Amino acid sequence: MDLSIIIPVFNERSKIKQDIESALSFFDNRDISGEIIIVDDGSTDGTAKIISEYETKPENRVRTICLPEHKGKGCAVKEGITSSEGQFVMFADSGCCIPYENILIGMEMIKSGKCDIANGSRKLDKSKIDTPQNIHRRIYSAVFRKLMAMYLNIPSELTDTQCGFKIYRGDVARRLYGWCISDGFMFDVEIICRALKEGFTIKEFPVEWTCDKDSRFSLWRSFWQLYSEIRMIKKLLKE
Repeated sequence: MDLSIIIPVFNERSKIKQDIESALSFFDNRDISGEIIIVDDGSTDGTAKIISEYETKPENRVRTICLPEHKGKGCAVKEGITSSEGQFVMFADSGCCIPYENILIGMEMIKSGKCDIANGSRKLDKSKIDTPQNIHRRIYSAVFRKLMAMYLNIPSELTDTQCGFKIYRGDVARRLYGWCISDGFMFDVEIICRALKEGFTIKEFPVEWTCDKDSRFSLWRSFWQLYSEIRMIKKLLKE
């Protein structure tokens, strides 16, 4: 199997059909063998029912992992990646903010030996931003990047640790996520820290991106969880 696409979802009834159709279209148009793993993180809005309509058709290559209660994005991505089978593994945020065709860039980078992990970035010069974030999120993003560089020594060349579009060598992904302990939004940073510690190479590539105005992340609601996970990641780096 060439590629596993992981899509974590939580109450995404209005988006999940487009997510699945876009991923299936990508596989069909590029003649790539693969699977689509939807991880339903305890949705209560009927998201699971929509997914089941695709899952019952074997030709769609869609399967679902349903978490009994809401655990967090990091937990959902981990569940999907550790159960994947692809030679390449990637996860994408719900909402199709980045066209799936962008996967080809990351896959080629890995195939050519440039890296073990190819992270999409919205911050590179060649990135194409159709709908930008609002000013508050741009400020938060800039501050977050500075803090991660200072506190966790994230290399400055990694410009967009939170971009929800990352491609991995399959064996590397399953290994790193098998160790992941962050259930919330800091899982991206934990995986980067673990990858660098293990000597894996990470490179970024520019993406086409449209801001999802329905983003559920709130810095203020998640502040203490983020703080707790940052301390936890700092601790594991010393081990």
